[in-house]
Order: sequence, then C-alpha cells, then structure tokens
Amino acid sequence: MAYRFLSSRVVPSSNRLSRRFIFIFTISLCFMYLCYSILFCSGTIMPNQRLEDHRCVHPKNMGSKKLLQKSHYCTISAKARVLSDETRAVGLLNLNGNQSKHSAFQKTQDVVDNKQSNNSNSPKYGNKKLPNALIVGVKKGGTRAVLEFIRIHPDVRALGTEPHFFDRNYDKGLDWYRGLMPRTLDSQITMEKTPSYFVTREAPRRISNMSRETKLIVVVRNPVTRAISDYTQTLSKKPDIPSFEELAFKNGSQGIVDTSWNAIRIGMYILHLENWLQYFRLSQIHFVSGERLITDPAGELGRVQDFLGLKRIITDKHFYFNRTKGFPCLKKPESSSQPRCLGKSKGRTHVQIDQEVIEQLREFYRPFNVKFYEMVGHDFRWD
Repeated sequence: MAYRFLSSRVVPSSNRLSRRFIFIFTISLCFMYLCYSILFCSGTIMPNQRLEDHRCVHPKNMGSKKLLQKSHYCTISAKARVLSDETRAVGLLNLNGNQSKHSAFQKTQDVVDNKQSNNSNSPKYGNKKLPNALIVGVKKGGTRAVLEFIRIHPDVRALGTEPHFFDRNYDKGLDWYRGLMPRTLDSQITMEKTPSYFVTREAPRRISNMSRETKLIVVVRNPVTRAISDYTQTLSKKPDIPSFEELAFKNGSQGIVDTSWNAIRIGMYILHLENWLQYFRLSQIHFVSGERLITDPAGELGRVQDFLGLKRIITDKHFYFNRTKGFPCLKKPESSSQPRCLGKSKGRTHVQIDQEVIEQLREFYRPFNVKFYEMVGHDFRWD
C-alpha cells in the first residue's frame, strides 16, 4: 500500500523509472529503520544490566567518612555491602569511652579479614602494608598489655601473634612479612610486637632498611623485677632448671653477676639502646613505664596515642583494676559477659628470691640505669 500511495501521489503512472526509484528508496528506509530498532533494543537491555552491577548504594551514616575514606560500594556484591555497612556503623565511635563499640569494631574487622582469607573472590577492604610502628621490647616488660590496649583504637590494626621477622625469619623476605599483616585503610596504623627485637643486634639495621621512619615502642621495667619475672616464666615451662641464684651469679656465692644469662642481659637497657640509636633518632623511640602501665594504664596509653599521632580515644573509662590478677583489665563489652583481661600467664606470682640477692642485683644495675635515665631524659625511679 505504501508503494501505491507514494507512486500515485508523487509521480505520474507513466514514469516507470521514477516508480522504481521511489520503491527502492522506500525499501531502504524500512531496512534502516529495522536495523536501528534492533540496535536500540540491544543497547537498552545490556547497559541496564551493567548499571545494575555498578549502581552505588549511598550509606546514610556519612559520619564514618573519615574512617573509610575510599568507598568500594560501586564494585561489591550485596552481601559485601551489608558487611561494609556494619563496619562503617561500628566505626561511628562514641568518643566518651564506650568500650563495647571499640571492641565491636575490632571484631567486625577481624571477621572481614577472616572472610577475605577464606574466599579469594571476596572484596578486599584496605591493603596489607608493612608496619608503621613496632613494639620492639622488652620481654616481660608489659608488651602484650600495650598491644591489647592500643589495638582497641579504631585507627590501629595490629598483628596478634609475634612474627619474629627481624630476628628469626628475616630470610623469608618483606613480601612474606607484609602478608602476615592485617588489612588496613589509609587512615589506619599497622603494628606488630616482638619483644626480642630490642636485644637482637641486627634488628635495628634491618628495620631501618625497611623504613627509617618507623616508630618504635619499648616497654621497660625495673630490670631486677623483670629478670625475676623472666625466670618465673621459664620455671613454669621447665621445672628442673637451676635456681635463680645459680643462674644469676658466677661461681655460686661470690656475687659476680653472670651477664651471659639472657634474663640478666636484657635489663642492661643502655647497651641495647646505643645500638638502636645508630639507626634511629631518639625522638622515634617511645618508652613506656611497665610500672605506670599497671598503676595508670590510661595515662601511659594516652602518651602512646600522642606518640603515634592518634586522637586520645582510649581513656580511664576503658579500664578497671583486677585485684585478683593485680593488673588492669579492659572493661567488658556489652556483647560479652566477661571483661577483657590478659591470659593466665600474665600477672602470675613470682618465685621468692632472697632479699640479699635482690640488693646485689640492684647494685649491679644501678650504673646502667643511671646512664639509661640520662640518655632518654627520664628517671624511672628503679633505684
């Protein structure tokens, strides 16, 4: 009909050439329209699917922007979005000292890391980075307490175990070391603690080679008390070892301190510090008092937060003193029936040492302590 209509109105019936031209032109228009329709339909279906995959979900709680600076909402699955929303929601901490929210934040991020490690196809939150800060010592000084206390800060992610990379596993390489770290966001600090680093001669050089800007935390304690605590721990594992006096002194009762015994040598802090100062500035090293960590944990943690450049979120509202253990504990989260205290090995009763032996060790350590006080610019009052 289109052909008859156009041929009857546009050209005379006698002009066959014109009829053929109009017929071909009409067919061409129909063909072009058909092709355009097919292309248009396929284009409206496929982009919709892609847009559905990449559509962004805008969270209501934009207050967590500081905590999660880089959003992955446009590229993650629905389940991952829910998990990310929970992490962001917990990140809106009550800065007035609500410990349950701090604990929930840490647990949520641990869940995220566990899910990621179990499913290689799951989305990644943050990156595994080399540590910005290290707790390098000292053994039996209170390093575990500092780690557990500081890691409730939302801007700190810490490795729970001691990797011993810079003393025992250095040959495994930095990639292996980085792989042990928890995932962190750009605004967070990565930390780990291995107390034996402080007395390992190669550790300062190796850490400096990783980064000369690494911040170092050293928890120090009265070297006599520290040595007795060290011996008590060893005795609990090896009941048949010699007595403390036999190990601490050469030739039994002559009173010459055996500095080759590691429990004694660790407490000669100034000797180890001199090695560290060959590679790091004193301003890069923060010394925590193991004694004040017990009597004033909030004060010590406040100074640690200042040293790390963190806002003071951990306060005295987070702690209570456990009289049974003789040690501060974190107040219990709302989601738990028990407070968070350190393990049974922490705060154990020390073996009884003769007072004369203690006085001999105090006299031995006194000159080392004085030099240490002068070097760090602080009197820890151990004498």
